[in-house]
Amino acid sequence: MQRINIEIKARSENPEAIHELLTQQLAEFLGTDNQTDTYFKTTKGRLKLREGNIENALIHYYRSDKAGPKRSDVTMYKTVNSAELKEVLRSALEVIAVVTKRRSIYFIDNVKFHVDEVQELGNFVEIEAIDKDGSIGEEKLHEQCQYYLNLFRIREEDLIEVSYSDMVLGAH
Repeated sequence: MQRINIEIKARSENPEAIHELLTQQLAEFLGTDNQTDTYFKTTKGRLKLREGNIENALIHYYRSDKAGPKRSDVTMYKTVNSAELKEVLRSALEVIAVVTKRRSIYFIDNVKFHVDEVQELGNFVEIEAIDKDGSIGEEKLHEQCQYYLNLFRIREEDLIEVSYSDMVLGAH
């Protein structure tokens, strides 16, 4: 399934405040997921296998490395037995990074929120305004991201340009 996201990632000094704001906004809480993302070397974009107790998927995406709201073109395949798929991928492709995180997942309409505690990196919040079928449009997705950036009082210096995999690679 291909879709367009406008998304942001930012450091979060106070994840409890984000949880509280999402509760006040009547966000749907899907739960807390312990996830492992295994990133594979590709010639185009990024490819990761997500394994969790809530979300499991093979995800390929293109996204520019810039701070603030940015477009991400995503193709996702929900997996059932990711252990077997991981074995196939590892036999064919080089693993470049593994990211382990504890992720709280929320939704408000088409906007998905992640409050993440990433092993070795710290606390983060992600906002993803999602257009699954082209009916919302990029301008509206940007507006949604900006609204929640303002609501969460995310400072420009807290915005992250790169993926967690890039951050993990930079830490080693």
